[in-house]
Amino acid sequence: MAELPIRNFCIIAHIDHGKSTLADRLLERTGAITQRDMEAQFLDDMDLERERGITIKASAVSVFYTHPGTGQKYLYNLIDTPGHVDFHYEVAKALQACEGALLLCDATQGVQAQTVANAYAAINQNLEIIPVINKVDLPSARPDEVAEEMEQVLGIDALMCANISAKTGQGVDELLKLIAEKLPAPGGSPDAPLQALIFDSKYDDYRGVVVYVRVMNGVLRIGQKIRMIGANKLFTITDLGKFMPRPTKVEYIGNGEVGFVVANIKTIQDVTIGDTVTDAVNPASPLAGYRPPKQMVFCDFYPGQNTEYTQLRDALEKLRLNDSSFTFEP
Repeated sequence: MAELPIRNFCIIAHIDHGKSTLADRLLERTGAITQRDMEAQFLDDMDLERERGITIKASAVSVFYTHPGTGQKYLYNLIDTPGHVDFHYEVAKALQACEGALLLCDATQGVQAQTVANAYAAINQNLEIIPVINKVDLPSARPDEVAEEMEQVLGIDALMCANISAKTGQGVDELLKLIAEKLPAPGGSPDAPLQALIFDSKYDDYRGVVVYVRVMNGVLRIGQKIRMIGANKLFTITDLGKFMPRPTKVEYIGNGEVGFVVANIKTIQDVTIGDTVTDAVNPASPLAGYRPPKQMVFCDFYPGQNTEYTQLRDALEKLRLNDSSFTFEP
């Protein structure tokens, strides 16, 4: 896999500008999922995400793409960022795992507050940006005006905008070609000491904590002893995999690639987004920008009936297993 040219990218957009629909369409057009087994918002597998139409947990999906002009085969890693501004640290870490970003803007609504915030976040990470105007199939679409707006507000060349409809698939094949042609390949060296960025994690009842990583330097292998630099914890890798888009076991995750690591990690508090994974024997220095999770929302909960106190505490314990930034005191 690692021998193929790699493109790591994300889709960033204001809420309801069509990010999840475009992600689904890219998976469909690269043959990763078929129309028949395609669920709406494939990447949003949490019930709450589907119900509210927001992407909360980042996912990383690897697909193969063959450029129709050159015949060159690529490995595309689509890193799905949280869409809401409250997750700005998580968004920054997901962006750090990419070299490029598709900046999506609704052809009817134009540039919105979060379009601007996301664009600046991508620029701060030195990402190559492909501006994309979505929903051009709608009667009220005004793609030329929105392209001018993107140029005036964000300094993006209006002529660079790709016009698409994620819903109908119009322009998506051209966009896939642009990703290969415009976005840079990842840097780093497979021979350097291991440096892998943690950009997400989730708790699995059977395997413990599943850690999503982007390898910046070196290679991750099954059986390797690793250290989480920020948490200063040691683990041994028992399993490695990629989402293609179903979980697929791999023997290693090479330089510039993304995937997930299972290492008998019992509690999600041992894993922090933005931390660096390195080799326990031949360590590297930590990646820039790490900071401990910061709470954004504070609230009190009371059980409806006194008898439900235990159930409430059990529910909060489960939530803590799934989110390292969540803490509670009974």
